[in-house]
Amino acid sequence: MKSKSIFKFSSALILLLAMASCGKDNYDAPESTLMGRLVYNGAPIQVRGTGEAVQLQLYQRGWQKSDPVRVYVTQDGTFTAKLFDGTYYLVTRDNNGPWVNARDTIQVELRGAASVDVNVTPYFTVSGENISISGNTLSASFTVSRVVSSAKIEKAYLVLSKTQFADEVNNIFRKDITEGLSEGSVSLSGDLSGNNNVATAKFLYGRVGIKTEGTEQAIWSPVVKLK
Repeated sequence: MKSKSIFKFSSALILLLAMASCGKDNYDAPESTLMGRLVYNGAPIQVRGTGEAVQLQLYQRGWQKSDPVRVYVTQDGTFTAKLFDGTYYLVTRDNNGPWVNARDTIQVELRGAASVDVNVTPYFTVSGENISISGNTLSASFTVSRVVSSAKIEKAYLVLSKTQFADEVNNIFRKDITEGLSEGSVSLSGDLSGNNNVATAKFLYGRVGIKTEGTEQAIWSPVVKLK
């Protein structure tokens, strides 16, 4: 009888411990939303949107774990994160974007929802883009404006994608131009002959980008639907 009582007690204790363990693991998911944009002079900055390439970082002070929450930026310069209510500190990731690496800290008070603009200073801007396809020729014209006087252009990208995500990695056609580039009006072209992916694509989207020397990421034009 004594052994049976010990067995029952042990079983009950194990059950209670298991229930307690489950209770600790079953935290509610965060329901508050932080939204925002990367902007320069009030206009969104266009970046690479695939591969989680461009990131922001969120910190909370007073927690033992100090690793940042990663916030991924989409190609139109916007970002969204689901979080718990609280006080957060938002910064750009070190040497990550096509802008001056200032890393100013923005304090965000999140109570249900919050929206914030992150102001950055790009090395160059791209504007007035005109992208088209005629026969087997992809053509693009746009204006490059220098923002930082010491910045130098490393290369220009001309890309086509069959999805709305177009950049130097996600594409079915890419041409890199490294010579004859300067600020002002820029004209680029690419030969699509023999590219079966382009010929059979149901949709086509074009985009141009400018990469500055010494940076990881290019600054881009908005995506243009061509087909």
